[in-house]
Amino acid sequence: MKKITIIGAGFAGLTAVRTLRKLNKQIAITLISPQAKLVYMPSLIWVPSGAASAKDIIIPLDNFFKRMKVKHLKNTVVGLENDGRSVLLEGGEKVANDVLIIASGGSFIKKLPGIENAIIPCTGLAAAEQIRDKIKALDGGNIAIGFAGNPKEPSAMRGGPMFEFLFGLDTQLRQEKRRDKFNLTFFTPAKKPGARLGEKAVDGLLSEMKKRNIKTHLGFKIKQFSEDKVSTESGEFAADLILFMPGMTGNQWFDNSELERSDGGLVKADKFCQTSIKNVFVAGDSGSFPGPEWMPKQAHMADLQAAAAAKNAVLALENQPASHTFKIELMCIVDSNNKGMYVSRSEKGGLLLPSCRLFHIAKKLFGWWYLRQYR
Repeated sequence: MKKITIIGAGFAGLTAVRTLRKLNKQIAITLISPQAKLVYMPSLIWVPSGAASAKDIIIPLDNFFKRMKVKHLKNTVVGLENDGRSVLLEGGEKVANDVLIIASGGSFIKKLPGIENAIIPCTGLAAAEQIRDKIKALDGGNIAIGFAGNPKEPSAMRGGPMFEFLFGLDTQLRQEKRRDKFNLTFFTPAKKPGARLGEKAVDGLLSEMKKRNIKTHLGFKIKQFSEDKVSTESGEFAADLILFMPGMTGNQWFDNSELERSDGGLVKADKFCQTSIKNVFVAGDSGSFPGPEWMPKQAHMADLQAAAAAKNAVLALENQPASHTFKIELMCIVDSNNKGMYVSRSEKGGLLLPSCRLFHIAKKLFGWWYLRQYR
């Protein structure tokens, strides 16, 4: 029986499973991840206000794996050998495959001095709960929220959630009738935050910040964080709480493989999600793909890439050349706890729809609908 191994149980890995099973009921699928669960990152933004909790974020996958006839290995990958045909695990175990799909996500660049003084929200539920508890404990003060990128990999950043935490915390503090006790500052080395979303989105985001009396500190390289301030090349500003999203790079285990890497440290792939090693594909945050600089690192894009990778993986099993590509598309709702702004962008153009309650409701409903398939 032909064997496909998938590394990772995030959006890309699970979409690859579903796509493979639609195409072939007989392939032996093995998925390797530290836990049999999906962390639904889009709902982390609602944890600080109490609108979302662990049951909304952590989705057990045991039933899904059983339905899909997937063998799950609870372990951590440490490398590849034998031209990708063997996956090396902690403890020395090796997993053989005929085709491999890498969907292990990216890792955050944590080289900035003092970064231990900042909370990185998208590291998971614990970080979001830490934000919740910190906000609850503060009687007032200064909150700084920002993000940076990977200078060698323009697409390897995740700024969208930081806008949501920014606007969401503003809404939360207003609802709690204590917004006047806090100063909110948004910071990023980019002069035009959210430029990946399009020029109209930049104007819309900055306008929203101004309307909410959120200060901005834009266009200056970040030097360091400390317990009570953020320092940049243009000066420093007070911060009792710092939320920061660093740029992204590849996983450490990539170093223990023959995979060709991009300058930014991700796995280099072509338009078919094929890597430099035969019968090894990549999808999601792990990969560096050809396309425009605004190509996002988000769940929707990971799903599109994973579907293409899985289809080409089936072709590879049949010794046929890859032929499936993925659509380059950005789609998101920038949520603020009670409203949302819809933004989409493709190679044909973009669309920005102003903030309204309907989009907030739509984002909630989409999460429920999307997660049904895994519950």
